[in-house]
Amino acid sequence: MVNLTYDESGELVYYDASTDTTTVYNLGDIAFIITATALVWLMIPGVGFFYSGLLRRKNALSMIFTSLASIAVVSFQWFFWGFSLAFAENASPFIGTLRYFGLKGVLDAPSIGSTRIPALLFCIYQCMFAIITAALAVGAIAERGKLGPILVFIFIWTTIVYDPVACWTWNANGWSFTLGGLDFAGGTPVHIVSGTAALAISVYLGKRRGYGTERLAYKPHNTTYVVIGTVFLWFGWFGFNGGSALSANLRAVQACIVTNLAASVGGLTWMLWDYRIERKWSAVGFCSGAISGLVAITPASGYVGSPAAVLFGVLGGTLCNFATQLKFVLGYDDALDIFATHGVGGIVGNLLTALFAQASVAGFDGFTEIPGGWLDHNYIQLAYQIADSVAGFAWSFGVTTIILWVMHFIPGLRLRASEDAEILGIDDAEMGEFAYDYVGLEQEIGHSTDTSAARSSVRTSNEKVPEPAPGQS
Repeated sequence: MVNLTYDESGELVYYDASTDTTTVYNLGDIAFIITATALVWLMIPGVGFFYSGLLRRKNALSMIFTSLASIAVVSFQWFFWGFSLAFAENASPFIGTLRYFGLKGVLDAPSIGSTRIPALLFCIYQCMFAIITAALAVGAIAERGKLGPILVFIFIWTTIVYDPVACWTWNANGWSFTLGGLDFAGGTPVHIVSGTAALAISVYLGKRRGYGTERLAYKPHNTTYVVIGTVFLWFGWFGFNGGSALSANLRAVQACIVTNLAASVGGLTWMLWDYRIERKWSAVGFCSGAISGLVAITPASGYVGSPAAVLFGVLGGTLCNFATQLKFVLGYDDALDIFATHGVGGIVGNLLTALFAQASVAGFDGFTEIPGGWLDHNYIQLAYQIADSVAGFAWSFGVTTIILWVMHFIPGLRLRASEDAEILGIDDAEMGEFAYDYVGLEQEIGHSTDTSAARSSVRTSNEKVPEPAPGQS
């Protein structure tokens, strides 16, 4: 039974009989966070389209599928125990409890995130963050990962990697929160954690067939998908960053302003860096830079002014662009540059937050008080941001690697696809379905295809696929 009524002005009123306190929920705030939740949900298939467009045609559908599968698996995990492990009020400095197991008791009381919205609304809003983090990370299986085991991986990974980091970052009892770390919308829990997990997955899976040859020097098979994915992400990011104010106030507006500005500058910056090499105006480069700017501004969006957002865009677009070369230096195969964009971009954003966070901007909501960053002469903030970033990086990489190797030795859960599946394409080998009904498939796999057999998915595990002829792609 909920303890909610409406007052004379039409506002929603919650009464807590145990403490004899009354909380008023503004219906505009509730409507705003419901809308922000829908916007963040839209980002998840946006990730799928963005990843899909960057790959080869024969693997296009699998990336869209993994984004939708992330929604399903993490939504259940969040209901089952994820929300409780991240946001229980009786949490330890590291992880929550099972107080809200199965969402028991998550109803009308003021949320741990903000007393301006009820716990039930905060729960579904934060669920979107957990989902998109998993969707970003598992993109690292591109072109060589099995789809069945990834469903198990997502559930386990969200439980023991994402939930603890979300707890220590955003739960009032979390060690980073109490230390004084500033992370408005997910620099560490979302971006560093997903980017570093993608790095661990890439290292575990090893290199794709043909790595280091012209075979993998392909261009994105569908630039339109990349643009559409970017549109979904950019649009949804207003709910991601703006909604993190957890109220329809001036701080939310400021978060939207700096989000849009950083994305714009980031897109232009990356595109210009690419232009110096190709002398072409790259739509993919612009989209990659826009995402990098969005990643960089995420932890700072509720703390920095508009001039700082320009610098976030420039440095995000520049450093993430250069970070794409790390895979060649260190010898790992990150097909979608997830670590370069989200891992490096998240670290850049966290460190810049220490420099440019302002108490005055945080106070745009009328009640938040912080000591600020270097602009406010709070120089210790950089140490807090470094500690949070290093902890998130180390935890995500270490625990993700352990999960992968434990699954490796469990029958049926090994994540690496076979060489035959990689040659044929994950779409056909794992799904028996295609993004484009076989168009261009023969050229990609290097031999003619019996489409009737492909449609019925009749392929045995010991069937040999001919090697492609030299020079074919």
